[in-house]
Order: sequence, then structure tokens, then C-alpha cells
Amino acid sequence: MFKPEYLDMSKLLQSQHIVKLFNAVEEHGGIIRFVGGAVRDTIAGLSGFELDLATDLSPDELSEACQDYGLKTVPIGLKLGTVGVVIDNQILIVSSLKKQIYVDGKPAYIEFTDDWSADAAGRDLTINAVYADLDGNIFDYYNGIDDLENGIVRFINNPQDRINEDYLRIMRFFRFYAWFGKAPIDKASLNACIKYKDKLRTISIERVRDELFKLLIAPNAAETLKIIYDNDILSFFLPKSEHIDALKRLSKIVANANYKGNFLRRLFVLYQPNAAYAEKIASTLRLTKKQKEDFVRWAKIEIHQDNLLSISQRLKFIYRYGKQFCIDKILLTLAIYNVTTQNLNEILQEIETAIVPIFPIRGKDIVTLGISNSNIGKILSKLEQAWIDSDFKLTRNELLQKITNN
Repeated sequence: MFKPEYLDMSKLLQSQHIVKLFNAVEEHGGIIRFVGGAVRDTIAGLSGFELDLATDLSPDELSEACQDYGLKTVPIGLKLGTVGVVIDNQILIVSSLKKQIYVDGKPAYIEFTDDWSADAAGRDLTINAVYADLDGNIFDYYNGIDDLENGIVRFINNPQDRINEDYLRIMRFFRFYAWFGKAPIDKASLNACIKYKDKLRTISIERVRDELFKLLIAPNAAETLKIIYDNDILSFFLPKSEHIDALKRLSKIVANANYKGNFLRRLFVLYQPNAAYAEKIASTLRLTKKQKEDFVRWAKIEIHQDNLLSISQRLKFIYRYGKQFCIDKILLTLAIYNVTTQNLNEILQEIETAIVPIFPIRGKDIVTLGISNSNIGKILSKLEQAWIDSDFKLTRNELLQKITNN
């Protein structure tokens, strides 16, 4: 399907310097087009996407064309037909058209081609096989635009063939359904995913996890996860959640507050773990050190919902645990306990702009009073707690007076 001047190219041309790349390829006798996510997301009205491009030049020809035009290239994956082109200090991924030959779900070898339809046939979903040139003309070989507009997510041609080429496509199917699905889930695609679900065990946990995290922040994450759970797609490393409704609430709360979604919060609200279970989930999913710290701390530190909604108590928690922890804990608490508040936006704004009090006493202040070093830590701790209990009102002199009085 060809649609002339269909796309508003101002959304895709993040830099006018990209035109230089198009000129380089065309002067070298080739064609270059935007492809995949950049085209799909632009049509869907999304932002923040990465640009991917495709060309009928081979990697060597593309590198030569860029060199002739003064464009720097980075050899990202020449054997896989991928070249990085540096534009405005950012690397754009440009892939040569190819027929990729798979054996047992793994690429065996690549055959480069100048056939755009053959390249499209090797992609996973119809909505990801749409190309656009610099004039906004659309080249859609599998009716991906119609599917996108109708909220249909499905594999190109035979779903089983597409999945056998790369078993991670099972997770990609669900991820894109969570983002773009409006119609009932495609039966043929779902049945193929169910049939080969055990093949996900052959994929690294990190790759499966990354797809899951991208799914979690999608608009229809809760509905899609229910389908995944009902069909035991991920039961080999994550149990079924009993808290889908809490995830729906969290998604709605965050959206209404115009706040950014966070996959880790959504994972937490799905399982509502205690500290030990949080540790286990973090280990299973191989979370980063910082992610694990946040995830486990949410479980360890219980804060009553009334305290989170009290200004004076909230400042104490900000002092103890930091602003981001308090924001996360408020959002999680509202979703988990199904609590509503009319001024959530004001609360979040107040946390973000809060001036965190600074404890006015240091160890050296206590030393000057002739107290031995072995007692300094205990005294500091007691003074700090007294200062916090006073809503941070006790002055330095008043705190020091407490020492001399004792």
C-alpha cells in the first residue's frame, strides 16, 4: 500500500541534519526510509521514540556514501547489516535491507537484498513493517496502518513462522498489544504464542524482563497481563498476580496526576511483596542495584496512609527517605489501599519543591562539650529524633542545651 504525503515529517525530522544522510544515500544511487517504531509512533501520535532507518545500500556502500558526504559512521553490527551514523552527536541506526535466515529461532545467516517487500516480510508485526520517505510518503506492505488505526496487533503472514524466527517475539507481541491494541486480541497470534510459550525459557531473563518492563508502562498493561497470566505465558519465572485491579488504579492515578509512569512501581503494585518476597523478585528479574534498593525499601518501610497525606508527617518522611521515595510511596499506597485524595497534584508538587531541613548538630559540636567519642553516635541519634519530633523547630542551641541539662 502506497500513501502519498501521508505523514507529517516535522515530527520525524528531529534534526534537519538528517536530510544530509538522505542526500548522501540518494547521491550514491540508493534509497533510505524511516522504518518501524519511528513511523508507527508518529502515526499513533506518540513522542520520545528512537529513529530507525532502512536502506537498499549494503553496509559497505552506506559507509562509503556517508564518508563521501562527511558523515561519521560507527560499525555497530556490519555483519548484521547495521551501521550507526552520527548526526548531532547522536547515533542513528541504519539497517540494510535483508532476508534473515533463521534456524531454531536463531539467525543463521543474512542475505542482503534491494527488495523492500522482502525486508518487510522479515519483520515481526504488521504495524512495524511500515516505511516513510523524506516527503512523508508511506510504503506499507502488510496493511500495518489499517491495523494500527483499528487497534489490531498481529504477526506478518504465519504467526508460527515469525515466532520461530525469534522466540522473544512472543513478548513483543504482548508488549505492542498493550500499547496499541483496541480490538480483541488476534486469535491466530495468541494461539501461536501459547504454543511456543515454553521457548521463552531459551531466551535470557534480561531480554524477557526488558520486554515485560516496556509492557508494564503501556496504557493497556493490566488487560494484557491478564491474558498473559490466564495462559501461563510467564509462569516459568513470575507467578500470577492477584492484584490486577490495583495496577489499573495505579495507572489511572498516575495518568490523572499527569505524572510519568514507572515500570518498577507497577511491578510492585502487582505483587505487593513483603521484604523477603521483594528480594526474591529482584533477584529473579536481575534488577539493578538501585532498582533492587528501591523495590525492597518500598516493602520494608510501612507508612500509614494518613501520615502520607499529612503535611507535617510528610516532611519527616522526606527528610528520612528522600523526595522520590515519598512520591513513590504515596502513589503505591493510594493504589494498593484504594484511597482517593482530591489534591494529589498539590501534594506531589509540594513534595517536589519541599526544602529539606538540615540537622544543625555535628559530632564536633558534641566533642567540644567534653563528651567521649564512644557516646557521640547515640547522642546524635537522640538529638536528631527530638529535632524531628519537634517538626524541625528546635534550634541548635536548644539541642545543645539538652545535652548539658543531662
